[in-house]
Amino acid sequence: MSTDQTTATIKIKILDRLLLLAAGLLAAYQIGFGISEAELIPMVSYTVAFGVLLVAGLLIIIMGFDILESPLVVIVSTLLPLGISMGIIAEHIPSLVFEYLVFVCVGFVLLASTRFIENRTAALITLAIVHGISGLVIFFVPIILSIRGVTPLGFSLVGIGGGLIGVGGLMLAFLRTDHPILSRETIFKVLPGLLLAMTLCFVAGFSMGA
Repeated sequence: MSTDQTTATIKIKILDRLLLLAAGLLAAYQIGFGISEAELIPMVSYTVAFGVLLVAGLLIIIMGFDILESPLVVIVSTLLPLGISMGIIAEHIPSLVFEYLVFVCVGFVLLASTRFIENRTAALITLAIVHGISGLVIFFVPIILSIRGVTPLGFSLVGIGGGLIGVGGLMLAFLRTDHPILSRETIFKVLPGLLLAMTLCFVAGFSMGA
């Protein structure tokens, strides 16, 4: 495949815009109504996370899929899993708040610094570690708490959303590699529906787990 084909602009379709708009509206609802009773750290964490989701969706609608390949967008989008996982830790495992906050800050700084260097391997490893740990927190903690009866069963939907966010993060990470697992066309075709499904799981899960 030639370089021109690989880097060709992929036009965003009307259905993609509608799916992204729906995800953005759900994120806006969660910011406005879904976290109003949370304490300070969870509220700030969730607000940042869903704010990033809202802005990212709007940017893709306006500017198209190519914006996802910007290093700055990759950096900012990492605030989504970091914010959700930080909020979950603060709400349900408060004894680990300080340690996890250190991980969030250090991980974000390292990820930001590696996105602008030529060493793609270091950048990919850092991204995988940060996304991997935060994704595992989002996936396992809600499911374990639901199984143990600490939270309502519906809270496990947040864990499913965590699984989806992990898939999305990996797909976007491999966009910048020389040998992506999936083609750009496939990734961009799947991404809008994946973002909507993920947002639905988060909003429903947090609502049922309140």
